[in-house]
Amino acid sequence: MKENAINTRKTSYLIKRFLPYFKKYKGILAMDLFCAALTSICDLVLPMIVRYLTDIAATDVSQLTVRLILSVGALYLVLRVIDLIANYYMANIGHVMGAKIETDMRKDLFEHLQDLSYSYYNNTKVGQLMARITSDLFDVTEFAHHCPEEYFIAALKIVVSFCILCSVNVWLTVLIFAIIPFMIFFAMKFNTKMRTAFKKSRNQLGEINAQVEDSLLGVRVVKSFANEEIEERKFEEGNQGFLNIKKEMYRYMAGFQSTTRLFDGIMYIAVVVAGSLFMMEGSITAADLMAYLLYVVMLLNSVRRIVEFTEQFQRGMTGIERFIEVMDEEVEIQDAPDAKELDSIKGEIIFDHASFRYNDSDEDVLTSIDLKIEAGENVALVGPSGAGKTTLCNLIPRFFDVTDGRILIDGTDIRDVTAHSLRSQIGMVQQDVYLFSGTVYDNIEYGKPGASREEIQEAAKLAGAHEFITQLADGYDTFVGERGVKLSGGQKQRISIARVFLKNPPILILDEATSALDNESERIIQESLEKLAKGRTTLTIAHRLTTIRDAKTILVLTEEGIQEQGSHEELMAKGGLYSRLYQLYTADEEIIGM
Repeated sequence: MKENAINTRKTSYLIKRFLPYFKKYKGILAMDLFCAALTSICDLVLPMIVRYLTDIAATDVSQLTVRLILSVGALYLVLRVIDLIANYYMANIGHVMGAKIETDMRKDLFEHLQDLSYSYYNNTKVGQLMARITSDLFDVTEFAHHCPEEYFIAALKIVVSFCILCSVNVWLTVLIFAIIPFMIFFAMKFNTKMRTAFKKSRNQLGEINAQVEDSLLGVRVVKSFANEEIEERKFEEGNQGFLNIKKEMYRYMAGFQSTTRLFDGIMYIAVVVAGSLFMMEGSITAADLMAYLLYVVMLLNSVRRIVEFTEQFQRGMTGIERFIEVMDEEVEIQDAPDAKELDSIKGEIIFDHASFRYNDSDEDVLTSIDLKIEAGENVALVGPSGAGKTTLCNLIPRFFDVTDGRILIDGTDIRDVTAHSLRSQIGMVQQDVYLFSGTVYDNIEYGKPGASREEIQEAAKLAGAHEFITQLADGYDTFVGERGVKLSGGQKQRISIARVFLKNPPILILDEATSALDNESERIIQESLEKLAKGRTTLTIAHRLTTIRDAKTILVLTEEGIQEQGSHEELMAKGGLYSRLYQLYTADEEIIGM
């Protein structure tokens, strides 16, 4: 998805995609349109009442009795009461229907975002997604309610007015309604430009969100480099860009509204001048001309409502379009139609001629990997950066799918099982620990939702985290702050390990879990990881080579594939790439320790 694209899709296509969301609420929608018809009837009847009373008064004023006037007044009062009830339903239940549709769309969008692969998020700014799931959909509530309602009322009034006025004087009616197509033509011209401007404003707002998020999440880096002014300039640039787009948008809106006002005046002049000429000829009466003027006023009020709604219409269309853009993103990792559940596994992993390349690349990251990891075996991956160590591990839980070959767990191709059941059998501890905004308890429980407090405390003890947690201000109920900012790196890592202990998976992936820690924290974490790995199939991506000497098998991965394989002793005796890497690493460690 290209965030800066401003090409707009056809309105008919967007409405076609949006209409299914009305299906659940078709009863409410039908009642809403019925109420809209009732309110329209009240407006349409008034000119006829005025014409009727005026005509009687002009013909024989003695027939205009108090009883007649009160009867007509009582009839119109009843109609206004009906209008009041119908309008209340439209303003209340109709709006709730719009809010429910917005809620349904937001739910669908969030669920779809959960299904999208890593590669999508690698190329998409979170700030843009936040704009699409929040502010973009706010406008859908008003659109979903008012769009069918406003256009239905306008169409009803135009059709009924045309029929009534034709019964009075065809030529004057044709003259008046002949102006409307010109009004629509010029309105559509401005509509297209407004739509483009609205989408540009939405894109720019998403960019501002992304920039603000980036700056605020990195506020410690900003302050450490004293670069507040740089961030302010970056924000001001985006903010001014948004202002310029808004200026363009309002320029088109002003042109749109000015054009409609021009045609308002033309229609009034046509009625007054042409109507007066017809009245001179005796083609219409004074009562007819008054009715014409009232109907024209009503029609122009309807047009004004459509004009006022046009901004909301374009906002709604833009929100729907940006919603559809995300919904149309293909879910790369999907369960096969006959996918089965994967449970009670031993943990044997086989890479069978497995290759992988990213969608935007022509070169393989991994090429024809053949590897067998026995159940319960501890395997370490080492090698230079960019060799594909993390990618290889990410293929096991199907964060990406192999482009060639296959991966088997206990003899079953992982593409033949559901992604959820596959991932439930795998635990991951990564270098970049993510803690959710909440309490320590909430973050550990994430490994097994619904776990008891005793289970959570036991997991924390196994991870070496219980002691420091109990020393926090509120113990397990201490809020960790956004992304765990209130905790140290070692504390966050121990909580993430406790989370995996609680999950208790048969397969474990450790992605440089201690590389960012100090020596003391690394020692504590390494002890926890050794406990965690016991009895599980474990893959460890190692940065500090001294931490994987006890691994049963060490794989040396380069851009050419698996170059060496064996135990620490075997690889050191071989004197190959691993031996050189290990000697370089230990030499660096000695220098640092001096």
